[in-house]
Amino acid sequence: MGSLWIDYGVFGLLLLASISVSIWSKLSGPKEKTKADYVFAQNNVSMGAMILSIARGFLGVRVFLGYPSELYYRGSEMWETLYGMVLAFPIVLYFFVPVYFNLGVTSVYQYLDMRFKSRFVRRLASGTYLFRSLLNLGVTVFTPCVALKTVLGSPYSLSIIAITSISIVFTVLGGLRSAITADVVQCVVMLACSCIMIMQGLYEAEGPANVYRVNRRRHRLDFFNWDLDPTERVTTISALLGQLFMSVSLYGCQQNFVQRYCSMGSFKRVAQTLWANVPVMAALFSLNWLVGMVIFYLYADCDPKKIGYISDNDEILPFYVEDKLYILPGFLGLLMASMFNGTLSFLVSCLNSMASVLWEDFVSQIPAMKSVPESSQLVVMKACGIVCGLFVMGIAFVVAHMSGLVEASQLMTSATTGPLLGVFILAMFCPSANWKGAVAGMIVSHVVILWIAIGSLLVKEPPRDLPTSIEGCSNMTFGPHIPLYHQSALLPLINDSNHLIDQFEEGSKIRQLNNVVNDMSVIHFIYRISYMYYAMMGTLLTVVVGLLVSCFASCTSDEEFEYNEKLLHPLALKLSSLCGGRNKRCYSTEATPNPMHSINTISEHGINGYREKPPV
Repeated sequence: MGSLWIDYGVFGLLLLASISVSIWSKLSGPKEKTKADYVFAQNNVSMGAMILSIARGFLGVRVFLGYPSELYYRGSEMWETLYGMVLAFPIVLYFFVPVYFNLGVTSVYQYLDMRFKSRFVRRLASGTYLFRSLLNLGVTVFTPCVALKTVLGSPYSLSIIAITSISIVFTVLGGLRSAITADVVQCVVMLACSCIMIMQGLYEAEGPANVYRVNRRRHRLDFFNWDLDPTERVTTISALLGQLFMSVSLYGCQQNFVQRYCSMGSFKRVAQTLWANVPVMAALFSLNWLVGMVIFYLYADCDPKKIGYISDNDEILPFYVEDKLYILPGFLGLLMASMFNGTLSFLVSCLNSMASVLWEDFVSQIPAMKSVPESSQLVVMKACGIVCGLFVMGIAFVVAHMSGLVEASQLMTSATTGPLLGVFILAMFCPSANWKGAVAGMIVSHVVILWIAIGSLLVKEPPRDLPTSIEGCSNMTFGPHIPLYHQSALLPLINDSNHLIDQFEEGSKIRQLNNVVNDMSVIHFIYRISYMYYAMMGTLLTVVVGLLVSCFASCTSDEEFEYNEKLLHPLALKLSSLCGGRNKRCYSTEATPNPMHSINTISEHGINGYREKPPV
């Protein structure tokens, strides 16, 4: 009981520290007077903080809990998604950031409006982002609540209200600055927790060589699977291609990341930050897998799930902390605080971005809101953040009572990642694309990928776990405060475990037999395609359909046929000038840019600060 109170104390102190740091950052920094200050943090965030914030944006609580259990029960296949993440950074830097960096847009979806001269395209993209974000955030908020209830006894309702309420306060207080501060604090705490768990595991394993040997021998470190079968859950090819498209969409087309790029003072700073993120992301990402390796070494011959200590794969990390790190009073509270703050920082970041999108793409377009002064716009934008936070709270309560919403969130993410990337590719790299093609491409891609994702739930079996053993279970396996099991009670389980290991040796034959028995019609084959390919398929569908529709449904007026050439990537502009045929006509621009990198440098459908010539 005494140790539990220490955990409560550490949890409360760390939460208080996180809140205090954000408040201090708000009070010590320059005052936000306009919505640009709120959205872009007045362009004075340090590069180190921005690096950690961008890296932290992808490594959420589900990564912190999920990857160690993924390695223990399914191996290192998902570890290879790191290849796609790393390759995404230079692609985003050199192909996406140059286009809208100097536009100063509050919402990244304003760019689509400027390029296609269509509010419908803009609202379709931003509405997709908002809907997907609300579902994902509801699931994200609920994730640590499960662990907090299991370990600290905190009711779901209390945890949900606490997380969302504090996030709303942070959003109102500090905008992007508060979000970045929360990211940095959480990143440091997560790093400390991971390092402590790894060091404790290496100490008990008597060195990393033993950890590597056991993981390698038990098939937990099987890399470079070049199987071309698209129905395999994860291979090296699907991890590389699938994660590449997902990461480019995330880092290159999502509001919360583009907002960070535009908050930096120069393209050089953006380049330095993104290149520095490559090793930082690789290190932080791999730490979670190293935690999984030491956990597998310690429980390689005694699976806690098989003997009833835990009921779900994701519970193995908290169990490891409770079992092996009881010698560090308060560490369990530190871990729970890390998960709580992780959700908190992610929610603050997303609420800030969602408030910007909701205001700029929807609320500000209401006639009554067009005359609102700049100072009042900031107030309304913060109110938008509060509304989004309340919606997230409601969805989290629904998730607590309806598990199907978790699957709905995952389906929405799969169905929308590709179309969003595809429409930005059409805008930046396809001079002949118009708004009709963009709308058609997005709608067709959404429908097709969502259809495949829903169908996959009907024909796919749950992911198959690798075999685990309980042959080494004894009264000395776990810590002194873990309930004891009698060895005689484990004998039937041990026999079942040995049988499963024998089955694993014949795994390839079983899979081949299942492929013959199952209905392998074209529709069923499509449904069985790995979700790792959904983003790539959605992107290609959007681009192909968008180009075809643009060719057959030309613009009805010269005004729709023209746009500022600065809205295209320079490479696409050069290539289009070399190609024959009917290309989109652009306004030519002289190199007299406005030196001020500000939100005021754009108009609704053009770029101010450039002297435009009449269309040719």
